[in-house]
Amino acid sequence: MLSRAGTSQPRWSLGQLFFTFSHRFSARLNFSSISEVKVLNHLDDECGDFLPWLERKAGVQVSSKLYIGKVSYGRCRSLFASRDIQIGDCILRVPYSVQISSDNLLPKASALLDDQVESVTKVAIALLVEQKLGWQESEWAHYVSCLPQLGEMNSTIFWSRSELDMICQSFVYQETIKQKAQLEKDFLRIKPALEQFPHILRRITFKDFIHAYALVKSRAWGSTKGVSLIPFADFLNHDGVSEAIVLNDEDKHVSEVIADRNYAAHEEVLIRYGKFSNATLLLDFGFTLPYNIHDQVKVQIDIPHHDLLRETKLEILKKHYLPAIEDDNGFKTSWDSFIIKEVKSAVGKGKGVPQSLRAFARVLCCTSHQDLSDLVLEAVQNDGRLARRPFKSRSKEIQAHEILLSHLTRLIEEYNASVKSLGNAASPSICKRFALRRQMTLHLLAGELRILKSASAWLKNYCASLL
Repeated sequence: MLSRAGTSQPRWSLGQLFFTFSHRFSARLNFSSISEVKVLNHLDDECGDFLPWLERKAGVQVSSKLYIGKVSYGRCRSLFASRDIQIGDCILRVPYSVQISSDNLLPKASALLDDQVESVTKVAIALLVEQKLGWQESEWAHYVSCLPQLGEMNSTIFWSRSELDMICQSFVYQETIKQKAQLEKDFLRIKPALEQFPHILRRITFKDFIHAYALVKSRAWGSTKGVSLIPFADFLNHDGVSEAIVLNDEDKHVSEVIADRNYAAHEEVLIRYGKFSNATLLLDFGFTLPYNIHDQVKVQIDIPHHDLLRETKLEILKKHYLPAIEDDNGFKTSWDSFIIKEVKSAVGKGKGVPQSLRAFARVLCCTSHQDLSDLVLEAVQNDGRLARRPFKSRSKEIQAHEILLSHLTRLIEEYNASVKSLGNAASPSICKRFALRRQMTLHLLAGELRILKSASAWLKNYCASLL
């Protein structure tokens, strides 16, 4: 059975304190690089023996159509076609037996970790063990040695305060602060367990942990049972419009990728990690796209404190709005935050401007208890959702949407100022890493600015149509 997302016996090591080899779950592709750039199609000498090692470990052929090469962007490694590939070809097949997941934790190790420790953290611990064991003892040394070093990671959790200030306009800034704080809590939670194995695990620092965590977060594939690292497959880079994903065959216990188009020999082979915005790509993977069709903006809008009906409005909104939900990018929204996507046509139906945001604006512009009571009664008489229907009064409907327009106009001005302040991202006077992160910031802000402008244009047209 396919779902999204003979083995040689390995030698035992301390690393197997965290590893068993029963894999029973599926995975889907979530993570990593960039597309539509110049390819350098030469072999990576440092990883030349990686695939032969993996196939010896698996006891089966993993791929006859791909090799590891270097690229000039993002992660320096990627997979290339070793010969012509036709659409529909199976280009790699990795057995579960050579994948690393949280299910691999032995009972003794698992018992030391409480239920609040998430799957990514558990896999990060397993990876940390192998990193500390090194070439002499680790059976995963070939894999670990090919992973990016700490200095090569560009996820926003590694950015300095001054670098983070560049993205303060975007909601990814707050998401980064929250994630860093959570990682500190996670490390304190697992530290007592690590100290139970002083010969190797006690030497692990927070810097070690955050590096391993970011490696797993940016390279692993998720499933209903957690995440797993799939060696060789995780060298595949990202193309947001690709239809190729990781599929898992639960009957054969293998993960595989099917080509979604033809590739010529030595051409870089790409796969889609998910329909992720630049905010998600930057936060979790450390890269952005110059133009991302999946970009979106999270906006927050509150009821003014000077509004005499503020408490009543808050009570009504919290009663009628759905609980916080998580969107495709993993960002949670609540009654006072909304995800806006690009509005394709200023004269269309405004798909991209959430109905919940427009409903919020209608509540905002109410000036009496009777207005609010009418909205509540309408919700009860229909589908229960508050203020989803236009006001019967055109002037009041315009007023509600002009509230949104004013809010978006202010955001657009702030975004424009932020983009202008960044100046020339290619300035030769700054270090390479900072220049790269400033360029990624420009991609992020430009994409979100495009979304805001599209929503603003639609709101202007909508208000004009009611005159």
